[in-house]
Amino acid sequence: MMMSPSLECDLKQAIRDIPDYPKPGIMFRDITTLLGDARAFRRAVDEMVQPWAGMKIDKVAGIEARGFILGGAVAHQVSAGFVPIRKKGKLPHNRVSIAYTLEYGLDEIEMHEDAIAPHDRVILVDDLIATGGTAEGAVKLIRQLGAELLAAVFIVDLPDLGGSDKLRKLDVPVRTLVSFEGH
Repeated sequence: MMMSPSLECDLKQAIRDIPDYPKPGIMFRDITTLLGDARAFRRAVDEMVQPWAGMKIDKVAGIEARGFILGGAVAHQVSAGFVPIRKKGKLPHNRVSIAYTLEYGLDEIEMHEDAIAPHDRVILVDDLIATGGTAEGAVKLIRQLGAELLAAVFIVDLPDLGGSDKLRKLDVPVRTLVSFEGH
């Protein structure tokens, strides 16, 4: 699901490009400038949830760390609870966890086992989807608890890296607001 060209242009202009970060050859898409622009931030949050406006949404799950900022705003907008999905070892209560593949090796994400109930209607939120490893892990965690995943929503898509397609192959509707070529 893509946005109107004017919205995409406005949001792209609010995102700062930082070349060669975190390593040479990478163009980092920094959404902190978008978050700092009240109009762009509001517009992005509104657009992230637009297809599900008026639907019953029980929980919004956000992936650490920028997904917390966006997910909290989305949860507020749709009157849903918020569920943090964190890196291993950060949550204090009983957890469910899943390992996922990174470019070089494995990592693990977790959430509290009582954060989502069976049959809860959930939207997954993060700032950017690249290879999709973390988001795929989050999808599996949410489904492991018996929830209905309505969609995964991101501000930025890097389609050349295949993450959005990976989620669609898992039957997850994906909504992105802007896309950038490359990685």
